[in-house]
Amino acid sequence: MSDPVPFRPFAAGTQPPLDASGYGSTRIRHPGRAPHRLPHTVTETTGPAFSPAHFPEMADLTRLGRGAPLGERIIVAGQVLDEDGRPVPHTMIEIWQANAAGRYDHPADTHDAPADPNFHGEGRVFTDAEGRYRFLTIKPGAYPWRNHTNAWRPVHIHLSLFGTGFAQRLVTQMYFPGDPLLELDPIYHAIEDAGARERLVSRFDLGITQPEFALGYRFDITLRGRGATPFEADAEEEAH
Repeated sequence: MSDPVPFRPFAAGTQPPLDASGYGSTRIRHPGRAPHRLPHTVTETTGPAFSPAHFPEMADLTRLGRGAPLGERIIVAGQVLDEDGRPVPHTMIEIWQANAAGRYDHPADTHDAPADPNFHGEGRVFTDAEGRYRFLTIKPGAYPWRNHTNAWRPVHIHLSLFGTGFAQRLVTQMYFPGDPLLELDPIYHAIEDAGARERLVSRFDLGITQPEFALGYRFDITLRGRGATPFEADAEEEAH
């Protein structure tokens, strides 16, 4: 039997802090006191079973309305890996995003941009035996967010990865190459390490691109270790 792989925590500066000075709402949302570790029970560590049998895949976000949505079709694909580069199979990935005009299909979004009745901006996929995933969607638009004067969020897609229970969930954002708003975005720059920030930016991939149909982008996700993808911070991570 081989020796167990040593645990490698996130490297300093590669994950966003709970209180980011440039990200205004973190000042009122982050905990004011030190977090307390709560022991996990069987409920948190063994369930529910995230599988297509209970959570049907929605890998084509362009076909969830009555007609075709407006905007540029894109294909996003990649691989989910552990800290040693091994594929993580059968992982459920939730997807949510704004439409092509930069508006979410949510009552709380009051941005003065067109809604699209044929695009709800939500999806779900599972990685295969080799940790690979793929989905078809519409490239989202940028939108204002009132964090500071003339503040606009870069174009992005939210991704949420689940392990074997509710306590094993990681949330991240995928950005697009060449977006000029990245250099101005406090959320993106809440990650101090420049190399870690770059791991949030997808890469255009001609091999994923489907001729005469949709451009392709690759976004690989590493769950932990020195090369981990940045994830949204929570109190539990800060307690580790």
